[in-house]
Amino acid sequence: MRKCIYTVIVLVAILMTGACNDYETYGELKDKERNAISQFISDSSYVIISEEQFHNQNDLTIGDKQFVYLNKSGVYMQIVRPGCGEKIKDGETVSVICRFTEQSIEDTTTLFNAYYNIFDPDIMNVTRSGSTYSATFVSGLMLSAYGASVPEGWLVPLQYIYIGRQTKPEDELARVRLIVPHSQGTTNNAKSNVKPYFYDITFQRGR
Repeated sequence: MRKCIYTVIVLVAILMTGACNDYETYGELKDKERNAISQFISDSSYVIISEEQFHNQNDLTIGDKQFVYLNKSGVYMQIVRPGCGEKIKDGETVSVICRFTEQSIEDTTTLFNAYYNIFDPDIMNVTRSGSTYSATFVSGLMLSAYGASVPEGWLVPLQYIYIGRQTKPEDELARVRLIVPHSQGTTNNAKSNVKPYFYDITFQRGR
């Protein structure tokens, strides 16, 4: 009888040890995220510049490989096109039409809203108060997949780009690429799972 009890205790201890070994702490998950981002940057041959250099370049990135690392948010940003029209004014609330691709950096899972289909955009309402931007999705795939809360990472570029509409053939909509750490990502996915994401987004002012 004692031998059976001892055997059961040993088996339980082994199972508990295995479970503990499978559990990753928040610190370990953050290290895993940092490594994934570093590997993604290396594999893509991206060149990371400082905010100081970015500001010296008139708040622009140069070429298709340069990203600026933004210290406050931890987001890496590339401004593919600064856009046309005007920046969102202080105190203004605007409807912004977005088309995007989303890629999980750790496992390359993708989500996109028919990037080149003009009839299938995501729409968010954005409010600016000083240097702070807040937003909610009102329609589209991001709303369906993640809810109304807009990831903070999506709002980071808004102080640098122009949100307008194409009224002339030469007008170009703002387009950015972002490497977004979990802390600036979707609440019920990136944040809860400590996952970094890569985004390619265009922004257009709604009517």
